[in-house]
Amino acid sequence: MKSLFADSERERLIQAILPDVPFDSWSTRALRGAARRTGIPLPEALALFPRGAPDMVAATSHWADRQMLHRLESALLQTPGAEPLGLSRRVALAIHIRFEVVLPWREAVRRGLSVLALPQNAPLGLRLLYDSVDAIWQGVGDHPTDFSYYTKRASLAAILAAATLYWLDDRSPDFADTDAFVERRLGDLYRLTGIGRRFAAASHAMPNPFRLFRPSR
Repeated sequence: MKSLFADSERERLIQAILPDVPFDSWSTRALRGAARRTGIPLPEALALFPRGAPDMVAATSHWADRQMLHRLESALLQTPGAEPLGLSRRVALAIHIRFEVVLPWREAVRRGLSVLALPQNAPLGLRLLYDSVDAIWQGVGDHPTDFSYYTKRASLAAILAAATLYWLDDRSPDFADTDAFVERRLGDLYRLTGIGRRFAAASHAMPNPFRLFRPSR
């Protein structure tokens, strides 16, 4: 119960802090303003993000993942009786929704990537990327148990990382250019995973670094 309360307080603070990040970055000053607006005592707010900026960026990423999953579920259920979307289209929709969630806070995302680009935060950046990719695969209903679990996540991680950089500077209507970029890369992904399945039996004995990045949520 205490953990759930802390998660709820973190989410309130994150939503309050996002408008200030373009001006104050992911800083104690921005957190102080969010604490004041939410009525959460500053010592408590600071305790919820003990490492400062990296913890705030991580909490925001996980909040966006949860929002994506909620909106994706609604989107996939809102047309009963319609022909179900194929897996590639569901993945593309999930990525579109993930960007849609953070669209009002594009500059905050950019500044968050700057935080994660610091050498000491590189492992956290990989972890957050993996968590987002895992949320996407889980959200679209893909639950592989063989070697494709790792190949799909590794491949989609590369796509999502590249698409995020593309999206940050995309000013096309409803970021249509980013959608097209993602769809092209997803075509490559399914060709690659098809190759991966043919080599799966031989690869089971190989160590896989993605086992270090099981979801942290």
